[in-house]
Order: sequence, then structure tokens, then C-alpha cells
Amino acid sequence: MSFFRIALLTLLLMSFPKIGLADSHEEPLPLNDPFAGDDGTASSIVSDVTQKEELMNLSKYKLVGVFNGSIKSFATFVDESGEFITLEEQEELSNGLKLVEVNIKEAIFQKGVDNFISLNFKNQIREKNEF
Repeated sequence: MSFFRIALLTLLLMSFPKIGLADSHEEPLPLNDPFAGDDGTASSIVSDVTQKEELMNLSKYKLVGVFNGSIKSFATFVDESGEFITLEEQEELSNGLKLVEVNIKEAIFQKGVDNFISLNFKNQIREKNEF
């Protein structure tokens, strides 16, 4: 009986160094987001009225992500300088250009009463007369 106890204890003690060595060979995770660029906080939400007025031209933006929930939907865009802008449905990108729908292929903006503009992930802008 004592032989089995000694063998089990020896086996357990021999396995501890292997567990400790296995953890030291893992590569550490980066401390920053590699997709964020040089900024620590690369994303911002457009909520200030003065920022909305500055963002006039849709062709300056590229659609990079959409988020659809049961209650709210969001679209994320990146501008030429690399700054991220996240809009919720019914928010305006600029005066008169309001995000009205987000789906897995495109973000659709309303410009005026019956004029709609869509921006897809390939940065193609199409005007639509009906929605």
C-alpha cells in the first residue's frame, strides 16, 4: 500500500514542473487593439451638433460595421483620417442626411423626403428613389 502512495506522490510531483513550463511558453496578448491605429480611443459617437454639421460628404466615409439588435441598430463608419463614427438609426450624419436603415449589406440614409442613399461595404454609393 505504501508503494502505491509513494508512486502516486512521485508522479504528482513530477507533473508540477511540466504544468509550470507549459504556461511560460504561451505568447502574451497585446495590450492595445491592433485595429485601433495609433489612438488609444479611436472610436467616438457622433452626438455633438457642431460635429454633425462638419460631416457633409458621404463619400468621405467607409462602412466598416453594422450592429442589428431587436430594439436598436447601429452602423460604424471610418473617415479619411481613420476616425471611427458610430450612428444609431434615426441619427443624422450631417444636416438632412439621416440614417434610416441598417442591414448586413448596407446602410441607408434619407436625404429629403423621398430620396434615399445607400452605402455598402465596398464603398459604393447608390441613390434610390423609394425605400
